[in-house]
Amino acid sequence: MFERFTNQARHVVKRAHDEAEGLHHRYIGTEHLLLAMLDPDSGLAHTVLAGAGVTRERVRAAVEAKVGQGGLGDDDAAALKAIGIDLPAVRAKIEELFGPGALDPPDPEPRRGLLRRRRTPQGPTNRIPFAARSKKVLELSLREALRLGHNYIGSEHILLGLIREGEGLAAQILVESGVSLDDLRARTMAALNQAA
Repeated sequence: MFERFTNQARHVVKRAHDEAEGLHHRYIGTEHLLLAMLDPDSGLAHTVLAGAGVTRERVRAAVEAKVGQGGLGDDDAAALKAIGIDLPAVRAKIEELFGPGALDPPDPEPRRGLLRRRRTPQGPTNRIPFAARSKKVLELSLREALRLGHNYIGSEHILLGLIREGEGLAAQILVESGVSLDDLRARTMAALNQAA
């Protein structure tokens, strides 16, 4: 499937990884895909989202409010604060003492191959897995491209997949910020028709 991705779609997937890493999340969720599509280099998806008034700053703030940094939400931080633990201060002190990234999970042990030899890892060792909903969005992006008769998957197809999935955190953030998913789909289709 990834061989069909345009440069912009590949950029979205890579950028989603970077967004998850930057937020210290241990998964790539639909919210990270949405943040990635708000990067100007993500092509048509960025154009459509910007035209609908969706901004990276507001989406990132919503993600941080709902999920928090490092996978702990605001409720978790509030519970810790109630018993006298200031989570940001603890995190800052640990990184001051042990260096940036000290709280990141360790790299997995290399797998052993045939004859019990260690395999050398291919690509980055700090892989962050896609959450089930994000995988579904990428699968739906392929279906949207096929439905439209396209032999490629662009960032606009990922946006259509995200809209079609409709239940992930990204869709919730869009709806809560006043964006209609139906209107966003119509805008995406209009942009596709205009680009053709």
